[in-house]
Amino acid sequence: MPLKEGFKKMNLNVEVKLANDFKAVTAAQGKSMTDVLLEFIREYVQKHQPRERRPKGRWP
Repeated sequence: MPLKEGFKKMNLNVEVKLANDFKAVTAAQGKSMTDVLLEFIREYVQKHQPRERRPKGRWP
């Protein structure tokens, strides 16, 4: 699947059970794993980024 413009592909190593549980939980919520991870990353960056670098609005 081609990447959306402005996106970067990331890979990570996760324990098999955790990956399977994450997939099951997100599916049960009707969400994609990508959408849940993007939400987490955005919130993490917003919380931990130095104040002078924080965007005034939210990401799309």
